[in-house]
Amino acid sequence: MTRIYTRTGDKGETGLIGGRRVPKDDARVEAYGCLDELNSAIGAARALLANERSETSRPAGEAAPADVDEALERIQHDLFALGAEIAAPGGAANVPQVTAQQVEALEAWIDRFDAALPPLRAFILPGGSLAGALLHLARTVSRRAERRIVSLARAEALNLEILRYLNRLADLLFVLARTVNHRAGAGETEWRPGKGDA
Repeated sequence: MTRIYTRTGDKGETGLIGGRRVPKDDARVEAYGCLDELNSAIGAARALLANERSETSRPAGEAAPADVDEALERIQHDLFALGAEIAAPGGAANVPQVTAQQVEALEAWIDRFDAALPPLRAFILPGGSLAGALLHLARTVSRRAERRIVSLARAEALNLEILRYLNRLADLLFVLARTVNHRAGAGETEWRPGKGDA
């Protein structure tokens, strides 16, 4: 790619992998656009966490916890590949596909992080620390991406591991939001039915 702008999308169309031109509101474009938005939301959370780690004073030799960041970086790479898979109708030889092993990796992270958290006794409101709130936001974008891909899967054949991956990813982002808040000492606000009533 020699320049950022190509002018090929000026009439509201874009190219899928393989060369097919579609409107920019095509179901595939909407689906991988949501994945791009999700990736960006995770990137914002990672940037904030990195900033917090660099500003936290720790005893000499004590490393800032990076396990959450490592998981999020792996997810960002996965999402980029997942977006490419969605953008390649009919598949393409050079586009990797989401696998059951990647779904299992998410499940392992969920189990690992959740084991260190206090048990949930009620629904909680999204929030807490800023990084935790951003991860809750990423979780909701993940659910929207999942809904868009469910719609796409009704019209076209898709690798169903994509849906499994996104379903687990939203669960993991919820657990990571709780993990970040717990480590930051940010309390969780339980949902209380009727509390918002006048």
